[in-house]
Amino acid sequence: MGELDSAFIQDIEHRPNLKSTEPVGDGIPTIDLSALTIADTQKLASEIGLACQEWGFFQIINHGVPLKLQRKVEKVAKEFFELPSEEKRKVKRNEVNPLGYYDCEHTKNVRDWKELFDFLVKDGIVIPASPEPDDKGIFILVLGLALKLIAFLRREVFQEYAKQVEKLAFKLLELIALSLGLPENRFSGYFNGHTTSIRINYYPPCPFPHLALGVGRHKDPGVLTILAQDDVAGLQVKRKSDGEWITVKPTPNAYIVNVGDVFQVWSNEKYQSVEHRVVVNTVKERMSIPFFFHPGTHVMVKPVEELLNGENRPKYKEYNWGKFFVNRSRSDFKKLEVENVQIEHLRL
Repeated sequence: MGELDSAFIQDIEHRPNLKSTEPVGDGIPTIDLSALTIADTQKLASEIGLACQEWGFFQIINHGVPLKLQRKVEKVAKEFFELPSEEKRKVKRNEVNPLGYYDCEHTKNVRDWKELFDFLVKDGIVIPASPEPDDKGIFILVLGLALKLIAFLRREVFQEYAKQVEKLAFKLLELIALSLGLPENRFSGYFNGHTTSIRINYYPPCPFPHLALGVGRHKDPGVLTILAQDDVAGLQVKRKSDGEWITVKPTPNAYIVNVGDVFQVWSNEKYQSVEHRVVVNTVKERMSIPFFFHPGTHVMVKPVEELLNGENRPKYKEYNWGKFFVNRSRSDFKKLEVENVQIEHLRL
């Protein structure tokens, strides 16, 4: 079997307990979006709000994204990861242009046991050239070399998928706004020129599942994540009530949704971004496709004024999403001397 490269080895306190990696039945809530067809919007918003408060995660069924389209995406993605390594690395991403293939990502300064491919929902997005506050330079994210890969991946399939999931994301955004007692369009204006991306994760079998993780513990920095996954369990959520790691049982044709750091700030911690991770196994490969719903780079993130009062003062300093996004993205590429920027660092 050999030895595991030390770059993959988690600190003892963060290694998975293999006895607790089986999915549990009583896990994150499941919400049926078919209620939208009977105009029971407020009831649905309340259910989602409760899930956001208690878990920060929920599953959705009857979400409206065609199953046939989902299967096409999965098939083409699988074909890509079956390519020889030298072919995949022709479209390898880098610190400047974080689009394309990568197999050396780090989370919390530990290398993840996975391969991935990232691409934007919208092409030609303008981002800051660096995370430095005084640097006014910009960089335009384009697919570039990755266009060749997208052609292989049947770009039209992924464009249609992105369109369908984006539509779902905006509907969830409206429901969460209602759950906070806000107008349904309260957050819509933050998504002009949005930086939303889709990632395809591939987790090969790992001979050392007690030492390594597919993705280390982390919180998502954006607004919402909408995750499609196959039938192999791997995602674990840190339960808010007791801090236990709960393995999410895959539900056929469902999406897993979680609120990210931006919503934690917008809601002034009424809804909190929750730690999660991915465990691996020795036998089965696993694939997942997260849709990271992010605002525009110009957006200044701060607690929503309508939710504040004398007893609920702002808990976070205002920050620019674009600078935050660039800072977080660059920490994926190498081990750093310190932890990458977190919203906890911006707490008042």
